[in-house]
This record gives sequence, C-alpha cells and structure tokens, in this order.
Amino acid sequence: MEDLSIQEDTSVLPVVDERTTEEELDQIATKATQAANFLKAISHEGRLMILCHLVSGEKSVTELEHLLSARQAAVSQQLSRLRLEGLVQPRRDGKTIYYSLVDDRPRKILEVVYELFCAEDRA
Repeated sequence: MEDLSIQEDTSVLPVVDERTTEEELDQIATKATQAANFLKAISHEGRLMILCHLVSGEKSVTELEHLLSARQAAVSQQLSRLRLEGLVQPRRDGKTIYYSLVDDRPRKILEVVYELFCAEDRA
C-alpha cells in the first residue's frame, strides 16, 4: 500500500486553516497573483525555450533566432513579454541586443520542469 503521509515539518507551503488571519490571506492572494503571472509568462513554448537557452548565459536576439529556428519578429515578441514580466533584461552593444535572465527564478522553475518532463529521457 502506498504511503500518502506528508511531512509537515519539511514543507515550505503555508498551512491555511481557521487560524489564518485576513492579512495573511491577503498576502497569500497577492503572492498567488504574482505566481500566476509568472506561470503565464513561461506557459508559451517559445518563451519557455528562450528561458532554457538563457539559463546557460546571455544570448543575442540573432543567436536566439538560430537556436529556436524562428523569425526575428516572433523571437522579439516573446522576449518583449518576458521583459514585461521582469524575467529577462536587454543589453545593447552597438546594433546587437543581448538578453539575460534577471534573476534565478526562471532557472529554479526550469530545473523542476526538467526533472518532471525531461530527466527520464537522459536515463
């Protein structure tokens, strides 16, 4: 029989019950909105692939076009959405624009996505 018990002391998830205050519920709701916006931003295959490529370091728009086999307009549109959500940042060097991750959030979520969907392919 499967053990379905959950180790409460090791969980980072909050416990919401009758002792949770209105202020705490408001904070949880605000964080849920932020999380939903983050997940929407990465829920597009093109944006997800861009983030996968940027995990290894800064890339130019042209490099991303080649890596994704996509047109410049499509890549720029997806980069614009990622920039709007605060996930990537541009850097201009002459006529070339480079993009990199703003922080470690995309890397962390991509590690989980990789573990859930890709890791078994490497075994």
